[in-house]
Amino acid sequence: MYDIILKNCKIVNENAIYESDVAIKNARIELIQSSIDQEAKQIIDIAGRYLLPGLIDDQVHFREPGLTHKGDIATESRAGLAGGVTSYFEMPNVNPTTTTNENLTKKFEMASTRSLSNYSFHLGGSNTNIEEIKKVDIHQAAALKVFMGASTGEMLVDSLDALDDIFHYSPLIVVTHCEDPKRVKDREKLFDEKYGDKVSAEHHHLIRDDQSCYLSSSLAVNLAKKYDADLHVFHLTTEKEMELFSKGEVDNKKITAEVCVHHMYFNESYYSNLGNQIKCNPSIKYESDRQALISALLDDKIDIIATDHAPHTWEEKSQNYVDAPAGLPLVQHGLQILMDLYHQDVISLETIVKKTSHNVAKRFQIKDRGYIREGYYADFVILDADKSYTVSNENILYKCGWSPFKDHTFQSSIFMTIVNGIVAFENGKVKENLPFGMQIEFDR
Repeated sequence: MYDIILKNCKIVNENAIYESDVAIKNARIELIQSSIDQEAKQIIDIAGRYLLPGLIDDQVHFREPGLTHKGDIATESRAGLAGGVTSYFEMPNVNPTTTTNENLTKKFEMASTRSLSNYSFHLGGSNTNIEEIKKVDIHQAAALKVFMGASTGEMLVDSLDALDDIFHYSPLIVVTHCEDPKRVKDREKLFDEKYGDKVSAEHHHLIRDDQSCYLSSSLAVNLAKKYDADLHVFHLTTEKEMELFSKGEVDNKKITAEVCVHHMYFNESYYSNLGNQIKCNPSIKYESDRQALISALLDDKIDIIATDHAPHTWEEKSQNYVDAPAGLPLVQHGLQILMDLYHQDVISLETIVKKTSHNVAKRFQIKDRGYIREGYYADFVILDADKSYTVSNENILYKCGWSPFKDHTFQSSIFMTIVNGIVAFENGKVKENLPFGMQIEFDR
């Protein structure tokens, strides 16, 4: 007897859309067949809705330990379930920072009794922790996160000698935040002298400009080529940077690229209305940059889509521009943002699945996730593609309690999310008393 049979699914998987039933047993996909009529503990009629692999978000900030007034593993993984995110990789710029293997192990221990979805964590690089990097367990950590632009505390890696060592010796994929810290500081000073206390979020993309990004991302690409290192560049934002990356399938490249949903959606015109709500690093830039990012994604220059979910409290965001922290909460609404672009004929369902699930699994060598295949874990998101959804204070699940999409009506809804064969979210509600997610395994 199966645990669950999903009937009348429109499966979106591996560049195809087809109708089928899916049977789940012991957390995994047991059978994919046009019609399955055997017994099951539960039969769910999907009624022609789209069944996608659960999203694997390789770039989130869940703020635990040390910053849990903004968010934590339990609250933000729960919000992710409402957005179809069944697995995530979380960032090291917490307190204390995840720059030692001891702190990395502690985060895995925390997640094992707090995370409602599947989890892994990035080890963080610093100017001084090369010995920690050399001895990291490549079967535990997702990747090595290197902040080559401004970050909290010891996380900024601005020593060229340290960067040389990291790219030379890291046993993990190096994933980077690329902004040139000297240019950013120079431009902050320039805008302060020119505008004083009138500098605002509307200047953010001019301060953290395309040159700030290009100087840093080109350095990362050159270091990766010098040492034949595996490099994945996070949250690209500029047309200029696209010349650094090559077209092709993700599994044929050692240097890969990523775009985030907010950089695909917003442009500079949104600052006047949303202000600090969309202040993020690297910054949201011009419409020409947004269009170039989408074109590069469709041309397979950009390989992965993520959210860079980065919650801050409303009080923190309500400060003046200079003091307001960078980042916005997105993990609950990332797929719906992409579905708005789908309804605009910008991106196909097949491409959404490829860039949010398949390619993440390939790039990071994730075991048995990211595809709808027999034997793989039953991680799914089921879409009501044509049922609209309005974001309100009542349905925002982030611990910070706000979203730049408040009062926005998305054209699609998340009908159901299934994690490891368990229905975790359905009809607008996260289920109670869910089992905890699993630690993501890697085939390395």
